[in-house]
Amino acid sequence: MHGLKYFSVVTLGVCACLAAPAKAQEIAVRVASFNVEFSRSTTPEQVGEMFQPYNLDIIGFDEVPDGDWTARVGKVLGMKHYYVGKISSANHKDKYKSILCRTPLRETKEYPLRVDRGWNPASAVRAVTEIDGLPIAFYSLHICASGRDNGHAYQLASEILPKESVERVIVVGDYNNKIGDEAMNTIENAGMKPSWKDLKLDLSNRFTYNALDPMGKYQGRVIDHILYNTSSGASATDGSIIELDQPLSDHKPIWANLVFPRHLPKR
Repeated sequence: MHGLKYFSVVTLGVCACLAAPAKAQEIAVRVASFNVEFSRSTTPEQVGEMFQPYNLDIIGFDEVPDGDWTARVGKVLGMKHYYVGKISSANHKDKYKSILCRTPLRETKEYPLRVDRGWNPASAVRAVTEIDGLPIAFYSLHICASGRDNGHAYQLASEILPKESVERVIVVGDYNNKIGDEAMNTIENAGMKPSWKDLKLDLSNRFTYNALDPMGKYQGRVIDHILYNTSSGASATDGSIIELDQPLSDHKPIWANLVFPRHLPKR
């Protein structure tokens, strides 16, 4: 009888262990970025409907209207958490940066960016969220074109990103520079990698601006990007420029599926 009781306890213990699945060794974060040109050509509801098939975790917007615009996109997508900055690009009307997320946001902040040459002010909004238990620092920005060390990109790479304490970082937005430009090289040298490089997409005949002038002079102008920090061990496994029959802005939206290992690589 005692042996039977012991066997039952052991069996129950084994069953309990089998019923508690181990956490996956990596997590996928589905990310998008969209410069909506102050919503001149769309409504937040249309933007939400456009993004619905992508099942996104977090979106960075730029040139976004103030007020409840971001929240209205979230209502369509079932994404309740958002943060809207207070700095409008170049002091123009309704050119703010915002973050929309499926999970709660904390440590929200906006970093002002100013340069001697080019338009001012620019900014990057930041928030931290947890996805499947992993903290991720997420930035959405809108900056001007520049060279290696004379613009907003250099400020981002030399003053802001080095102070980031969260170990997994995503930075999205309208960089106004192409991959391979000196400004983007500066950001990459600070430990960031564009999703395009993992996806091995030929961007030479693609563009994210100007979506409203597809036959114009901006072919090969992919200036909207999603980057992640290389020290996180992440990689992009899917993503693209989202091509729309009817553009919703002068920029095209972009998205990426970023996969982060649960345990950071050994340095």
